[in-house]
Amino acid sequence: MAVRAVVIEADGGSRGNPGPAGYGAVVRDPETGEVLAERSESIGTATNNVAEYRGLIAGLEAAAELGAAEVEARMDSKLVVEQMCGRWQIKHPGLRPLAAQAAGLVSRFTAVRFTWVPRERNRHADALANAAMDAAASGAATAAAPAKAAAREATVVRATGTDPATTPASWEPRPTEEATRLILVRHGETERTVQKRYSGRGDVPLTERGRAQARATAARVAALAPSVAAVVSSPLSRCTATAEAVAAQVGNPPVRTDDDLIECDFGVWEGHTFAEVREGWAAELDAWLASTRVAPPKGESFVTVAERTGRAVDRLRSAYPGETVVVVSHVSPIKLVLRDALAAGDAFLHRLYLDTAGISVLDLYPDGGVAVRSVNDTSHLTDV
Repeated sequence: MAVRAVVIEADGGSRGNPGPAGYGAVVRDPETGEVLAERSESIGTATNNVAEYRGLIAGLEAAAELGAAEVEARMDSKLVVEQMCGRWQIKHPGLRPLAAQAAGLVSRFTAVRFTWVPRERNRHADALANAAMDAAASGAATAAAPAKAAAREATVVRATGTDPATTPASWEPRPTEEATRLILVRHGETERTVQKRYSGRGDVPLTERGRAQARATAARVAALAPSVAAVVSSPLSRCTATAEAVAAQVGNPPVRTDDDLIECDFGVWEGHTFAEVREGWAAELDAWLASTRVAPPKGESFVTVAERTGRAVDRLRSAYPGETVVVVSHVSPIKLVLRDALAAGDAFLHRLYLDTAGISVLDLYPDGGVAVRSVNDTSHLTDV
């Protein structure tokens, strides 16, 4: 029976970018949330973006088979959503035929709306895609017919001129353009970091050692990046002081502040230690540790922090294509940026340790590829 409107949730990914890849797509009733169709497939060796487009195409095909007239397509791929909306150019030649195929399917519906959603709201499609990636890595077949999979893969090969079977294996992305490099710097030491107290929106200054850490970090950044296009900082003084020290070593670009890079608001927990929070807010703490959607009392959830740090990263990618930007922020925003860059789960946030004045480096390619080069480099702090 035909349905009037549906919601598509689609995702895709690869183990290595490029690497063993797969996609997942779910079609739901927008009123009840009932799953009307599922699609998933291992697609051999491909990039994250190819797999994401393939997930969207599978979802649109399933919606068309159901006779839907109106579609909302939800994806956690900012690149695919923006390209399908026409706001971003499709520069990578391997994505153009896939985008054209998706556009052809879109024309079959009365109305199609594309919506970006955080990964947390795309769990079903993400799980299907991960199962397909696991199958691709092991060489197992998935639900899609082999002939159909082979035909689709051949289309990608013809479009890109690259045959996965004959291309040398590599764990490095194959960008066609220069990446925007983000050098992520956590601010230097403060009294609260020494005392291991929650330090969110409170404007706590650097200690004397923190200022020394900032100077050492500045020297390290200058060695890593001979040319820096911008230094962008959280507006809190522990970050701007660190950022100014860095700017002085990399040609004195003006330090620009971005409110979206500010630390998580820890609400009533501000200034307390973990033990104090455990004693006074045990149930609230357990709920917060269990879900990134839960905020500390009168505070801010990590989902909200991730949304604003994602906006900040997108702005930097757009404003500084192919250039290097130093980003000085706090432990929570940097962890969230790294979580998303590594396509990691939420448990990552509680397992990754970031030192004060530690440096992490990631590259963001125009086609949506990401390469994390280093995490929490503290080699420059040996003598501080």
